[in-house]
Amino acid sequence: MSTDTTETRPTDASPDRPGAIDAVPVRHPGRWVAIAVIAILTAMLVHLLVTNKAFDWSFVFQAMNQQPVINGFLKGTLLVTVLSMIVGVGGGVLLAVMRLSDNPILAGVSWVFTWFFRSIPRYILLFTMGTLGILFPQGIAFGIPFDWKIIDWLGMSGDWRFFNLDANQVFTGIVAGVIGLGLSEAAYMAEIARAGIMSVDKGQAEAAEALGMSSGKVMRRVVLPQAMRVIVPPTGNETIAMLKDTSLLLAVPVIGELFYQLQSIGSTYYKTFPIAVAATLYYLAATSVLMVGQYFLERHFGRGFGTKAPRAARPAGAGGA
Repeated sequence: MSTDTTETRPTDASPDRPGAIDAVPVRHPGRWVAIAVIAILTAMLVHLLVTNKAFDWSFVFQAMNQQPVINGFLKGTLLVTVLSMIVGVGGGVLLAVMRLSDNPILAGVSWVFTWFFRSIPRYILLFTMGTLGILFPQGIAFGIPFDWKIIDWLGMSGDWRFFNLDANQVFTGIVAGVIGLGLSEAAYMAEIARAGIMSVDKGQAEAAEALGMSSGKVMRRVVLPQAMRVIVPPTGNETIAMLKDTSLLLAVPVIGELFYQLQSIGSTYYKTFPIAVAATLYYLAATSVLMVGQYFLERHFGRGFGTKAPRAARPAGAGGA
C-alpha cells in the first residue's frame, strides 16, 4: 500500500492567502493649493522687483561698488566679526570652565559676568563703550596696582607704571566695537560652551585622569573635541548674528563700517530705500557663505553621531564587482 506524500500548496485564490491589495494613493489637494499660492506669490514678487522703479537697481549696484563701501564691508563688517568672535569664543570657553569649577569664587565671577553682559542690549553697550574714555582722563596705566599709595607711604616720588594708553583711542572706532561686541558674545558663548562640556560623559574625563592626564589636557584632548558637536551649531548661529550686529557700530560710532558708508551715500543723494536694498544684498551674500561653512563644520564634528543606520554586512562568499 502506497502513501501519497505530495503536499497540496494553496493557490492564489485559496482563502488561506490574501490576494493582491489594490492600494489607492492618498490624495493631498491642500498641497497643490499651497503650491499654486506660492507660485502666484513668487511671480508677484519677481514682477515687483523687476518693474517697481523704487528699487532703482542701477543706483543700488553703483552704491555697492563704491570703494568706501567695499572697505567698510571688509574692515567694519568682516574684520570686526572675526575679531569679536575670537574674543567671544575664547572668553566664553574660559568662562564656561570657570562656571563648572569647584572653586566658588571662579564660578561666581563667571556667573556675574554672564548675567551682566547678557542683560545689556548691544546697542546700549556699544554706545556706553564709546563714552568710557571719560572715566580715564589720564589714560589707562599698566603697572603695580595702587602704586601712588605705596610710593606715598614710603615717602618716595615717581610711579611704578610700565606704559600708558590713551583711553580716547582705546574706546573709539573699531577697537571699541571689537571690545564691546566681544565681551557681549563671551557671555552668550559661555552658556553654549558650558552646555557642550556638560554633554560629554563625565566617565571619559575620569578615565583620562586615571591614565595620568592633567585636568587641562583632559579638557583640551578629551572633553572639548567631543563637546564641539554640541557647540558648533549654536556658535555658527552666533557668528551670523554677530555679522549682522556689526551694523550697530553706528553707536560707537565707527565711520569705516558698511552701513555707515551706505547711509552717507543715501543721505547725499536722498535715496533711502535703494541703500537699504544694497545693505541687504551685502548681508545676504556674507550670511550665505557663513551658512555653507557652518554646514561643513557640523558635518566634520558630527562624524559618528549620524542617524543613518549602518550598512548591512555582505554575506560571506558574495561576489563583488
